[in-house]
Amino acid sequence: MKHDDSAPPVSPGPPDREGPGVLSAPPAVLAEVFPADRIDLVLAYAELLATDGVVRGLIGPRETPRLWERHLINCGLLAAALPADATVADVGSGAGLPGLVLAIARPDVRVTLIEPLLRRTTFLEEAVARLRLDNVTVVRGRADAVHGLASYDVVTARAVTALDQLATWCMPLVAPTGALLAMKGSSAAEEVAAAEETCRRLGCAPAVIEELGTELAAEGAVEPIRIVRLSWADPTRVSLPLRGQRVPRGSRGGKPRRKRRKS
Repeated sequence: MKHDDSAPPVSPGPPDREGPGVLSAPPAVLAEVFPADRIDLVLAYAELLATDGVVRGLIGPRETPRLWERHLINCGLLAAALPADATVADVGSGAGLPGLVLAIARPDVRVTLIEPLLRRTTFLEEAVARLRLDNVTVVRGRADAVHGLASYDVVTARAVTALDQLATWCMPLVAPTGALLAMKGSSAAEEVAAAEETCRRLGCAPAVIEELGTELAAEGAVEPIRIVRLSWADPTRVSLPLRGQRVPRGSRGGKPRRKRRKS
């Protein structure tokens, strides 16, 4: 995302206080990663992670001093890879990384957070309500439990599992012309090689490794992120349910149907 010269600068705030459980001041590069009118939401979410997130065990106290660079900005860079008005499913969302960050950075997209653990989905629902995000749905469940219920333009995952297992869980959620964007580190190439047979069997095109944030990295402002992009080899042969055909049980805004009593 290019820098907006009209955007107000992010206040440096008080001097950084290093140590476990202490959120450092937001870096100036925040204004180059997130739209100016969403900065307040990013700040509020960061504070929520550093407080409730730590207390509930969703974020380690030693992670809070590096929440900005390691987590929020890192996930914010992924927002540039999303098509306009896309539907996004974030698998294994945890504390909302990257799903909630994407919903904040891109109000035009609709994000579904898929997370199996109750304490995490409770936090996510409370965060969505507190931040007043109307483009987010929280679903409690594993990715494979959602298979056949909906398909998405983009499926994201960060620090969930190895690529071969991730593809098995996530590709059934990807729309025929969509893509899985898996955030990976320095082992991306090795994971792609190890998952080649699994991805071929699933019907995927060869995986593509992309780097995002290289322009900001050249300025020394951030570290670029590496993603593995998986898409279908032949979209015309993919048979998935139409988007919105069914609402997953447990999702916000939907109620399970009651069984009729036999007379």
